[in-house]
Amino acid sequence: MTYHKIRQPKLSDAIVTALETMILEGSLRPGEKLPSERDLAKQFEVSRPSVREAIQALESKGLLYRRQGGGTYVQEQLWKSLSDPVLELIANDPESQYDLLEFRHATEGMLAFYAAIRGTATDFAAIRQCQTAINDAQKAQDIELEADAIVELYKVVAEASHNVAMLHLVLSMSQLLRDNIAQNLELLYRHDNAVEMSNKHRSALIEAIVSRESEQARNASNAHLAYIEDILLSVRQEDSRVQRSLRRIQNNDPA
Repeated sequence: MTYHKIRQPKLSDAIVTALETMILEGSLRPGEKLPSERDLAKQFEVSRPSVREAIQALESKGLLYRRQGGGTYVQEQLWKSLSDPVLELIANDPESQYDLLEFRHATEGMLAFYAAIRGTATDFAAIRQCQTAINDAQKAQDIELEADAIVELYKVVAEASHNVAMLHLVLSMSQLLRDNIAQNLELLYRHDNAVEMSNKHRSALIEAIVSRESEQARNASNAHLAYIEDILLSVRQEDSRVQRSLRRIQNNDPA
């Protein structure tokens, strides 16, 4: 019998694997700054050259990048198939906003379902923090801050689902989702009691997740988005009626 030499993996390869796992699981998010090489070396209990070699390898893979002036960051757009021009077209097309709501129906309901099943106490605490941040933004009457808090909630629910494919899909579309949410909020605030009702739906969603009621969580997510879609259609129809009335007034103006 022939015995072959067992080769120990390079330390830098082990660091690459560890950082890739953190990126995949969402522990390191797109755009997040990594600790310094010195701090990483201490945490991994390895030499700084090994850390430097690992970072260079991840840079070549397109997972990390260095900013001028210092610092290493996770790439903002990890999913290159969703190009910025396409996302911009969707964001600027009013009809595409309804397509995006349908997409959210499919994804967020599923994420809520799995978050209720797989979420940890830490995940649920993060969800509660997001709920508080949304309430604080509403008290401050800051729609931009509220949109940021809501999209952060969806990111945290995606993390709680522990489905890495769906997590990175949500992260890659976070700016598009944020813009959609901000547009929706502008319209919701024009409709009596719409924001209050939306808050009730969102609270029901959160309570179902942290209570581990998976089917209720999925249903609550779908009910929340269906309500928003109904309000948007109602507001747009009202705008259309106003525009028609203005055109009639202009056409009948003797001047």
